[in-house]
Amino acid sequence: GQGTWPAIWMLGDNIQKVGWPACGEIDIMEEVWKEPNVINWSTHSKKLNWPLGSQQTFKEKIEGATDQFHVYRIDWTKAGIEFFVDDRLKFTVLNDGRGEDYYPFIAPQFLILNLAIGGNMPGFVVDDAIFPARMEVDYVRVYQ
Repeated sequence: GQGTWPAIWMLGDNIQKVGWPACGEIDIMEEVWKEPNVINWSTHSKKLNWPLGSQQTFKEKIEGATDQFHVYRIDWTKAGIEFFVDDRLKFTVLNDGRGEDYYPFIAPQFLILNLAIGGNMPGFVVDDAIFPARMEVDYVRVYQ
């Protein structure tokens, strides 16, 4: 409902040392209720981030995203990040060699799964009728 913001995302392990966005952020999926069933994929770095309006981002309507299970996946290397839904490639971010201010994703990141309520993306109007709200996750796998 209005105000929900489920997400699967990653932040650089060095966030305490260098701060955001220099640590890097990889948004494996974000779904914002103001656009139901629209999935957002993004990366943020020191030079490419949403406050500057320069983040690398893509969004697409995925039918059933709000009420069906889907497999969200990234294939992540030093050369680039590929974003998939149900084994279909949706978005690619390449390391173009400009350095870690643009591509800090050569360092370790940690995984976050959360259901945020309100904020910049969904807006600050929250429909109290949505509570209790939940984000259901069937499984998480990490391969190296």
